[in-house]
Amino acid sequence: MIVKFIEKLFKSYIPSSFSIAVVLTLISFIGAFCLTNESGESKYLIQILSYWEKGVWDSSLLVFAYQMILILILGHIIVLSPTIENLISSLTKKIKTSSQALAILSVATMLLAFFNWGMGLIFGAIFARKIGEHCEKNKIKINYALVGAAGYIGLMVWHGGISGSAPIKAAENKHVKDLFKGVDNDKFIELLPENISFSDTILSNSNLITFGITLVIVPIVFWLLNKYLSPTKPKFNNISINEVKANNENEIVKVDSSKTVGIIFGIFVIISFFVSYGHDIKSLRITPNALNLFMFGLAIILHKNFVSFLSALKTAIGGASGILIQFPLYFGIMGIMKYSGLINVLSDFFISISSQTTLPIFTFFSAAIVNIFVPSGGGQWVIQGPIIIEAAMNLGVPIEKVIMSLAYGDQLTNMLQPFWALPLLAITGLKANEILPFTLIVMCVGGFIFVGSIIFIM
Repeated sequence: MIVKFIEKLFKSYIPSSFSIAVVLTLISFIGAFCLTNESGESKYLIQILSYWEKGVWDSSLLVFAYQMILILILGHIIVLSPTIENLISSLTKKIKTSSQALAILSVATMLLAFFNWGMGLIFGAIFARKIGEHCEKNKIKINYALVGAAGYIGLMVWHGGISGSAPIKAAENKHVKDLFKGVDNDKFIELLPENISFSDTILSNSNLITFGITLVIVPIVFWLLNKYLSPTKPKFNNISINEVKANNENEIVKVDSSKTVGIIFGIFVIISFFVSYGHDIKSLRITPNALNLFMFGLAIILHKNFVSFLSALKTAIGGASGILIQFPLYFGIMGIMKYSGLINVLSDFFISISSQTTLPIFTFFSAAIVNIFVPSGGGQWVIQGPIIIEAAMNLGVPIEKVIMSLAYGDQLTNMLQPFWALPLLAITGLKANEILPFTLIVMCVGGFIFVGSIIFIM
């Protein structure tokens, strides 16, 4: 009953993520006019419009959008490579029971999502489909919807991983300070750190312990669910999951199909990565540019030639359309908040209801709620990041703690918000209401893990 209500709520009453971005723009516009209009003059509306336009075309934020697009696309391309396809086939052949299938799928998906959320998303979807086909062929009884939920579980750990938008951007030099450019408080900006290393966020002991606990408990939850569920017969759609093929081999230029050229260029890119970012890697400072350069070289090497790589690119690029068009709207919201002073108003409110102990908890739950309406970790970081950073600075809370609290909250409600599940649903042939009962259960378990980590481990 609850699951059907949630599904109906999303389908009937919650608009598209683009429409929500537009509504949030209007809300921030009205909020800035009502809360920061000291003179009370109507011409201030024109000023707010200029703030919005300034944010939309903020060059540093546009770079951020392109970085996030590449993280998703390159991860998707890697999963579509013959090497990963062979890995999936090899793992699938080892499966003899339903419990084994769920354990291998959930662990493998979370591990890949920890490295790259795009990889985890597409790998989980394809692997779930392959498991369904394997179990049907070999007459292994399994609940296919539960398999689909296990294939989606990587989205509950991604923001605490290496491609997590908030921590990976915070690791960039001057990014945290750039979030406050235009804010009339030079002394505050001077106090902000130049960057926040991965050793304090993603690769901190507390986050690795949290991820380790999740990696153990989630498969156990799937095992328990599987014990009490009846098997279901998979109903596959007609979508092919082996989409990386050349359209016309007679038209392919030899250099495009050459494995030698492809692998040599891929190695060239990897060498460039180590030359440019070797020192940063030793310091545990992984930036979006470093991650994307490494994945670019790896993708070329795994596909072995440019034909396969470009064919995979055509398949992968459609998934980035939401980031491409929605992020500028989030940047516009950020522009309004920064230049009007709305950030300070919201931060003061956060401070008024928080303490050193409660701020990370409030950050976690607010991020979980915001993610339902803004299903984008990068967009959420741009909007919410400056508010929690200023609140943390004023309350004496470590910035890295609120960053990870935001990351945990954002990733948790992906199990409730089916936006990012669309690729998995298309590939597996499942429906949102079939996997939601199980993702909601896992979400509740994840909530206990993350809150417990914030209170007792961080």
